Amino acid sequence: MIPRTLARPWIWGFLAAALVWVTILAISSQGGGQTVSLALSLAPYLVVVGLGQMLVITAGPGNIDVSVASVVSLAGFVSVQVAATTGSVALGILAGIGTGLAIAVISVVAILGLSVPPIIATLAAGLVASSLTLSLADGFTAVPDEGLRRLLNLRPAGVPVLAVAVAALTALVVVLLRRTTYGRSLLAVGQSRPVAERAGVPVARIIAVTYLASGALAGLAGALLAAYIAPSPDLGTRYLLDSVAVVVIGGTLISGGRAVPVGIWGSALFFILLDGLVNLVGWSTAAQNLLKGGLVLFVLFLAGGGGLRGPATGSRTRRRSRPAAATTPATITGDTTHG
Repeated sequence: MIPRTLARPWIWGFLAAALVWVTILAISSQGGGQTVSLALSLAPYLVVVGLGQMLVITAGPGNIDVSVASVVSLAGFVSVQVAATTGSVALGILAGIGTGLAIAVISVVAILGLSVPPIIATLAAGLVASSLTLSLADGFTAVPDEGLRRLLNLRPAGVPVLAVAVAALTALVVVLLRRTTYGRSLLAVGQSRPVAERAGVPVARIIAVTYLASGALAGLAGALLAAYIAPSPDLGTRYLLDSVAVVVIGGTLISGGRAVPVGIWGSALFFILLDGLVNLVGWSTAAQNLLKGGLVLFVLFLAGGGGLRGPATGSRTRRRSRPAAATTPATITGDTTHG
């Protein structure tokens, strides 16, 4: 029988977050509930970006969206500007999402139309977004909507409203992957693109929708984050590497074909609490990076061990031995969505 921690790869991120939380309690006088509440206030933004990055990574080897950081920054400026101009918070948020979609279109055209490798295509799209961000930042005077800021800071019973909303969004992503044709097709493409093509999966359409979803989610995160903090050219800087790390630590296979949405929450909380810990002890930037790097590698080792020996990998290997003619998206994917 496979140990529960191996069969449930999302557990590692939560265990790491719990360990850091206990360490914070041991060296500070801050209440445990207050620490968790603060972490839950910051983690949702990373979770939203991570969900989009997870979809892209699930599409298989070579798929990664390196434009998310630039999209977050650009969407923040666009959202605040539109909301201030129109007086509508909803239009501002929609403008942020639309900004992410527009930048993602550049990536999709380059990847599918010009056969540019995804990392290069999204890098180019990110550079376009960065250039637009710098142009908007010059002389920018609009301020975030105060009502939206109060809503994002609202914590009934210590639980942020945004955390509840993003938890619901995470549940929707789980349903999307488990219960919809798109979700099963995405998992099939990630496990074996040639086999998925022979099974009749519209691979190009799945890839396009996936990158558009990543762009939209990054745009949404940028719109909300700009209201929570303030728009700035470096608003999304940390979200590139962090979004990839939380996906992998959360249990999603970097090689594609297995997605673990719930795991992103555990690893996002781990990162937020880890930032709080290193700031609490007052370590230098170099020491902070050393500690974070070591802990991340350790958790990645544990999570990777679970991913390599989990049931999804074994079932995928067995299914590859079947004749291609008998393969369908349902038989390719098996049970590769956890949480």
